[in-house]
Amino acid sequence: MDKTTCIQLLEEHDIKPTANRIVVVEALASSMLPQSLAELERRIQTIDKSNIFRALTLFREHHLVHTIEGGSDGIRYELCHSHSHDHDDDQHPHFYCEVCQQTYCLDGVELPKPAVPQGFEIRSGPHCQSES
Repeated sequence: MDKTTCIQLLEEHDIKPTANRIVVVEALASSMLPQSLAELERRIQTIDKSNIFRALTLFREHHLVHTIEGGSDGIRYELCHSHSHDHDDDQHPHFYCEVCQQTYCLDGVELPKPAVPQGFEIRSGPHCQSES
């Protein structure tokens, strides 16, 4: 993904395209696998860990990245291919290989819609919200 496309993607998600944010998006886009914070820190030598984490936190709030729990190194991040800053429309499952210790996207597999108790709705991310 070139710099112009990274800037456009940030703007589509209502994120100001600063130099650091563009570098983080480029690093995520150039990876074939979801990345941990430690992996991104090793790949991006020009930005310190706290600034990478702040960018990722902002990206998560604006639905520019998915977070994947699991594996031995905690949370992993991947670019969301949705073009909306208020919801994810490209959710997909992941597979963690215990042998190579990598997390892989299963892009062609749809997630089943789980049944939730009456009065609740499914939302992407770590939060749920009761309907009032």
